[in-house]
Amino acid sequence: MLTEQVKIFQPSGSLDATKSQAFRQEVTAFVDNGTKIVLIDLKNVTFMDSSGLGALVLAFKTLRAANSKLVLCSINEQIRILFELTGMDKVFEIFTDRHEFEKSLMTKIS
Repeated sequence: MLTEQVKIFQPSGSLDATKSQAFRQEVTAFVDNGTKIVLIDLKNVTFMDSSGLGALVLAFKTLRAANSKLVLCSINEQIRILFELTGMDKVFEIFTDRHEFEKSLMTKIS
């Protein structure tokens, strides 16, 4: 039951204008399937620009409107700085890695 409610999306390379449309479609599919929590694992994302950040914000709003949640993990230094400069580090729930997210999830269940 838990795996149906939690979906993990792991983009790679640059999260920029060329990939943001596909990213939004992926999130919309999660919403349509009734996913409650979407974890975006950014471990393999090497660069994010304003388009990528915009796609994350839109995904966050889309999921929130569907009574779901978007969380992030494994952000690199460049993304962390981008988040801090834009104040997005206060908006997104960010976990160090997937393991920390899973521990948090287990704490909420038990």
